[in-house]
Amino acid sequence: MTERITVLVVDNEPGFADLAGEMLERERESIVAETATDGAAALAAIERRDVDCIVSDYEMPAMTGLELLGRVREDDPDLPFILFTGRGSEEIASEAIAAGVTQYLQKESGKKQYALLANQITNAVAQYRTETELRESERRYEQTVTALHETTRDLMRAETKDEIYRSAVETAAELLDVAVAAAYAFEPTAGRLEHAASTARCPEWGDPKQTFDRGEGLVWAPFSEGESAYYENVHCEESEGASVPREDGLESAETPSRSELIVPLGTHGVLVAGREEVDGFDETMIELLHILAANTEAALDRAEREQLLRDHDRTLTQKNEELTRLNHTNEIVREINHGVAQASTRAEIEETVCDRLAKTDRYRFAWIAASDDDPPAPTAWAGVDAAYIDRIRDDGDRAPEVALARETLEAGQGQLVRNVLEDDRWQSRRKAALTYGYQTVLAVPLLANDRRYGALVVHVSGADSVGESERAVLTELGETIGHAIRSVERTRAMVTDSRLELELAVGDSRLLLNRLSAHVETTDPIALEGVIDRGEDGIVLFVSAPATASVAALESAWASIETLSVVSEGDEQTLYELTVASTPFLDVLRTYDVQVRLATAEDGVSTVVLEVPQGVETRSLVEAIEEAYPETELVAKRETTQTRSARRLDTYLADLLTDKQFEALQAAHYSGFFEWPRESTGEDLAEALGVSPPTYHYHLRAAERKLVTVAFDGRSD
Repeated sequence: MTERITVLVVDNEPGFADLAGEMLERERESIVAETATDGAAALAAIERRDVDCIVSDYEMPAMTGLELLGRVREDDPDLPFILFTGRGSEEIASEAIAAGVTQYLQKESGKKQYALLANQITNAVAQYRTETELRESERRYEQTVTALHETTRDLMRAETKDEIYRSAVETAAELLDVAVAAAYAFEPTAGRLEHAASTARCPEWGDPKQTFDRGEGLVWAPFSEGESAYYENVHCEESEGASVPREDGLESAETPSRSELIVPLGTHGVLVAGREEVDGFDETMIELLHILAANTEAALDRAEREQLLRDHDRTLTQKNEELTRLNHTNEIVREINHGVAQASTRAEIEETVCDRLAKTDRYRFAWIAASDDDPPAPTAWAGVDAAYIDRIRDDGDRAPEVALARETLEAGQGQLVRNVLEDDRWQSRRKAALTYGYQTVLAVPLLANDRRYGALVVHVSGADSVGESERAVLTELGETIGHAIRSVERTRAMVTDSRLELELAVGDSRLLLNRLSAHVETTDPIALEGVIDRGEDGIVLFVSAPATASVAALESAWASIETLSVVSEGDEQTLYELTVASTPFLDVLRTYDVQVRLATAEDGVSTVVLEVPQGVETRSLVEAIEEAYPETELVAKRETTQTRSARRLDTYLADLLTDKQFEALQAAHYSGFFEWPRESTGEDLAEALGVSPPTYHYHLRAAERKLVTVAFDGRSD
């Protein structure tokens, strides 16, 4: 159907105006004519309704046709205006053309003039409408480009990807007048496209689908291939000549989206626009969405780079802060190590550590719980008043600090409370934490050769304010303190006369002495005569067994015995030298600096007498043995006294003899080398220790010479 054309015919003769209008309507069905008899009436008609063309007479009272043209051109310079006059002259025609008239036609008699006039009107209006549409299209395009530029500026100013996605879909909906627009962001960990932002023309349409897993929906192909895709009808596709419904588009088939344009945003995701009409996107819309997508991708790239820079700066700042704290902590540790090295008692060591830590700006206060106590309560502290310490002691097992110290001792490694204000176990300390200004609490064990002497606990201001590096330094400090405590306790043990003896009955079948006694099948006991710890070369045991026992064959039969040889043979007893790997029993004794004074086994049960240095907590020692050998029972506990001269001799020997010399002297003593008649020879002992006879005799003679010198001359050289 041809679009209607409204024509205003202006003539001061009413009959002629009506006739002209009627004749034009007859010539063209699309023409609808209105009439006016003067210029004022014509201007009033133009204000009342839209007019596509004016056909005006030249000579009219009050206002001529050219004067009317001038008034019309003030509002619309391009509106078709045809001067239809009875006066024809070159002067009028020239004046009309100069005034901007569209066409000039002289009135004549007959119908042909109306056919010509109708043709001029149709052509003029068609041209006018085309030019108007073109100008409107150019205006809209300029507005769109301007809006895109403004959107690009907004995109580039956006700080987060979420803001960019929202701005992109809002711009797409506004510029393209689409029913729905959405953005999907790629989540690399889950490997799927997740809904980032969307907007719909009507809220009742609902939100687009939230996620598309790998390979699902129409969006995956454009995203994975990096090429945009246009679907004229997302709800059906041609399949062997039939239309098949689809439901893998932007939304389900219940939504108004019929045609969809999907444009990838690089590796970030996709931008999707949908219209209600089938094939609803023209080339201009497709081009605009591609421009918007390119700007969005650039903005996302920029936001990602800036986020990486911010993360990098934040990481550097955190590392610098941590490094500063670590350097400060290292300085504190060096001061503590210096103070600990000068301490002569365990109490002095603990007080030094707590004082040095509490005096720094880094730690609010510090305290130490000894492993001897149950529950482990503070034995030394600094930086906090006694009221807080009393509260820990009064609460006992209910105190979160006690639980933290116990966990540290049981695990043998540091325990960290990142924020006491958010930890349910520390709710009873919420007020105290705010009062004393701490949130982070770290406990590290005081270790020395797997022995746990206690736990060091530090309270730090700020939540989660102890990094891994600082934690490692404090853990190492705990080991330093543990070794210092072990050293002062060993020193005290060497100069004291008092000793503690523990008698244990060990029935565990894994104990080597029990296995030997069960194997010999005799009523006479198996005895451990001596132990030589050769470090990486293993442990050398000197074991005496009844002469009737068959032990020699065990070297190849038992994997726990590496070597076995006879040192000496008597009428009733045979002395064997066994090389074994370290056992849990010997490991515990080494950890606690405990010596075996007597060990005999009979019928699979060993009686072991241990000499325990002062300062060693017997309960921990027995529990450590019971943990390795559950069938252990404490039979007796007694105090013993040794002469000071003997202890001084032990000290001199430990200082004067080399490891090889001490080993040679021990082997000679345990094997009966000094008995008469000799129960072993130097060659036997050399073979047992894996050295040549001359080497063995050299070390033994050197040890004997030093021992005799100390005994007679009192000299240590």
